[in-house]
Amino acid sequence: MKFNKTLSIAALAAMSLSTTVNAKSDILTVDTLNNLNQLHDVVISPNGSKLVYGVKKGQEKNTNHLYLLDIKTGKTSQITSHATSESSVVWAKDGSGVYFLSSRSGSTQLWFLPLTGGEAIQRTDFPLSVEGYKLSSDEQQIALAFTVMPGCETFKCTIDAMNAEKAKKHNTRAYDKLMVRHWDHWLDNFNTHLFVANLEQGKVATNAKDLMPSWDSDIAGIGQVSFNPNGKSIAFSAKLPSDDQAWTTNWDIFEVDIESAKINNLTDDNEAWDAMPVYSSDGRYLAYKAMNTPVYESDKYTLHVKDLRSNETQKVAPLWDRSIASFQFASDNRSVIAVAQDVGQKSIFNIDLQFGEVTTISSQGYSGDVSIAGDSVYFTRHDLGHPADIYTVKTDGYGIKQLTDINKDKLANVKLGDFEQFKFKGWNNEDVHGYLVKPANFKQGEQYPIAFLVHGGPQGSFGNMFHYRWNAQLWAAQGYGVVMVDFHGSTGYGQAFTDSISQNWGSRPLEDLQKGMDYITKSQPWLDRDNACALGASYGGYMMNWIMGNWSDGFNCIVNHAGLFDMKSFYNVTEELWFPEHDFTGPYWEKEEEYSKYDPSRFVDNWKMPMLIIQGELDYRVPYGQSLGAFTTMKRKGLESRLVMFPDEDHHIRNPDNLKEWYREIFVWMDKYLEKNGE
Repeated sequence: MKFNKTLSIAALAAMSLSTTVNAKSDILTVDTLNNLNQLHDVVISPNGSKLVYGVKKGQEKNTNHLYLLDIKTGKTSQITSHATSESSVVWAKDGSGVYFLSSRSGSTQLWFLPLTGGEAIQRTDFPLSVEGYKLSSDEQQIALAFTVMPGCETFKCTIDAMNAEKAKKHNTRAYDKLMVRHWDHWLDNFNTHLFVANLEQGKVATNAKDLMPSWDSDIAGIGQVSFNPNGKSIAFSAKLPSDDQAWTTNWDIFEVDIESAKINNLTDDNEAWDAMPVYSSDGRYLAYKAMNTPVYESDKYTLHVKDLRSNETQKVAPLWDRSIASFQFASDNRSVIAVAQDVGQKSIFNIDLQFGEVTTISSQGYSGDVSIAGDSVYFTRHDLGHPADIYTVKTDGYGIKQLTDINKDKLANVKLGDFEQFKFKGWNNEDVHGYLVKPANFKQGEQYPIAFLVHGGPQGSFGNMFHYRWNAQLWAAQGYGVVMVDFHGSTGYGQAFTDSISQNWGSRPLEDLQKGMDYITKSQPWLDRDNACALGASYGGYMMNWIMGNWSDGFNCIVNHAGLFDMKSFYNVTEELWFPEHDFTGPYWEKEEEYSKYDPSRFVDNWKMPMLIIQGELDYRVPYGQSLGAFTTMKRKGLESRLVMFPDEDHHIRNPDNLKEWYREIFVWMDKYLEKNGE
């Protein structure tokens, strides 16, 4: 393996990314990626005649607005232009206009925009910002999410508590239970509660009732709240207040009576994860998705349907070996339209409630934002070669049609790399899938260096998606052939395949990665096997540390973002303890052998490849001590390495300017150790 080129890292580091990637005007750059239009709030009108969607125009300020698409004519018009953006769009049941959240009054409140003409009308004016809402079917009630002080009976009580916190002269945090922090922030004494308010025509709602006032825990999110069509109750998902929040996945489905505020746990008998309650529009059924294995965040979600007449609950299509990501009732309430990962895609399915028959509606790329009108489904879709646009298809899977092309102008002269899915025999001689992306400037007969991307999770996937943080096309634009393997443990290939990584972090996935690299370089000889860099984040970063010690001559260079390095210290500082306790079968002090078996820090004697280490300081999932440990080891051993810290980022790089620098650091590092055509 070649580890060095003549140009020094200091000289390369001084290069700007625009110089690196703009050698040709027709390849994808980070600036182009950051400035692509992005869709949100895609919703079809009740009669299916019009569709509203939001467009965030890259990094342009004050350009995040709503648009109205006439389905019959294809005509599109902009319907909002306020400096503040709109979110959480919901159609009025008569199609006369749309509700949305906006901070145009100073705080985030509910607004209504009539599509017959006129300005948006403010519908709520609460002392706190509305964090999310759901409308009752008659639009006379609204469920709301607010962050409040548990035990407070009024908004004033919460505001006083918030002001008291701000007025403290000391700067301390004190805790009596886990968890104490989550993702990128330390937790405090406030929780997100579910409220309900009346929404009277011609009036602005100012008062709301807390339906869980004493709970010192949060609802799972407003997306997991549903009004009973009779207007008398609301279902929601949450964890009961308890001291085991950090090591249990026992979210439950609760139904609360609006009048009495009495709460009933509908899934008390299931200690695993219950989520996403949805009432059918006729009030006959309450559906939700549920896992079967406690303390496991990646178990299969199966559809459950409770008949509200008989009070009986049954699993629907329990033998279907895919995990439901989201779902909603079809227009006739006889089936649900569900989204699930499936062999490298995120596909749309129809699940018949009576017979449990599952049929595919759309199976290419990554689908989401599904809404239904009659026998038509409207959704967004993206893939490795295209950012998201809006599509429609009939519920029988026929008549698919693209409705928007929001980045047509931005990508008109951009050349993207061709991509394809491949399959090989991995661990245990089982089928393993992956994706290959050719360099954007690919020429037959030439060889190209390899960017070997390893996904995180570990129960995850680098499938057929247009990723903004790990965009395969950006490596293709740099002249790399991109290889991504969905090793054992990946999602979308059946639950047994996903489960197979537990207690096997360093064995089965590594074998798949090695066999996948061997297969693809032999079947695609234009890929230069002796000219490759491996890259990964989170579990993918763990795998970079593991490869350093267990495939130590495999690559010319390594890029490790937020990778686990020392399993004991990781267990003691991460926040969601259910994750390691499932995959390693218990807490560290009870299962030390399980944690140490695949601990990268045990194999540092074998480390010799150059490694770039990147980390966000606000990362509480894999705290930055893991990256410091790996970097300290590299430097103490005299190995070529570089540590790049992002003080204002968490487990992900979100800020567009930081993302640009993140890519720049990676490309400079790879350019130091890999040979490209003509260099």
